[in-house]
Amino acid sequence: MAGEYTEYNYVAAETIDFSELEPLDPETRQIMKGEFSTGLRLTVLYYIFILSIPILNWFAGGFMFSRMWGGMTYSWFLTSIVAMAMAFIIAYVHTSLYEKRLRNNQNSSGNPAAYSKERRIM
Repeated sequence: MAGEYTEYNYVAAETIDFSELEPLDPETRQIMKGEFSTGLRLTVLYYIFILSIPILNWFAGGFMFSRMWGGMTYSWFLTSIVAMAMAFIIAYVHTSLYEKRLRNNQNSSGNPAAYSKERRIM
């Protein structure tokens, strides 16, 4: 796998001192900050949702353990179906915001072909 990469030089593990690496260019730094911010917000949203299920099970047990259809309780519905839907939505939102951020940076830097060539995106 690593031997198949021809674009980058292979470096063995534990041979890089991170303190000697060059700082990121401003555009990459801005993209990474945006990614971190978006990821943190979406993580907090998902964490609040997941944490709310046991709290609701404790304080609203009558509702959460009542049966919907096919014997499924609201607690199981939230844990399985809604949590999976939230994962897909979060992934979609994260990807769309990342692509939007990349487009904005490409437009602000001028020529997109030169930009992608410099950054080796294409």
